[in-house]
Amino acid sequence: MKCCYCREGDFAVVDSRSHEGGFPIRRRRVCDRCKRRVWTVEQVEDVPLKVVKKDESREPFRSEKIRMGLEKACYKRPISTEQIESIVRRVEAEVYSSHFGEVPAAMLGKLVMKHLKKLDQVAYIRFASVYREFKDVHDFVEEAQPMLARAREEGRRKRRDRRRVRAQGTVAEDA
Repeated sequence: MKCCYCREGDFAVVDSRSHEGGFPIRRRRVCDRCKRRVWTVEQVEDVPLKVVKKDESREPFRSEKIRMGLEKACYKRPISTEQIESIVRRVEAEVYSSHFGEVPAAMLGKLVMKHLKKLDQVAYIRFASVYREFKDVHDFVEEAQPMLARAREEGRRKRRDRRRVRAQGTVAEDA
């Protein structure tokens, strides 16, 4: 780094200090020619993430848009603001950890749906209907059928378990 005073010498680092999170880092520097001392501050600069939309246009990634979509899907559902924020944070973390520079909008939608499906099936279907652009009721039925099949299987499993517990209780009473 060239000296900003004499424009001849180079600054050498004499001392470094950082905050708990690691950044910003303050460095004490001294010019090897004029011997002037200065403090510099180093800060990490994030590369802004762009979302690539279906029409190939690009716009800045904004977690507020994910939050707004989730709030619409979760309207009048038993889902707290904290749960919505948790999904937004998880999606944001996954996107930043696996994409650099650009992320397809389709990937964002899939990540949101993955987390929403675990949280609330009705909100999931609402979000999917907008994200996947459902055209008629058949699209809703196609999306809901796998969830209905799982729910039926879980119901059967619970009934079997209850019968097994009752049968064991009867055997214990007979003994």
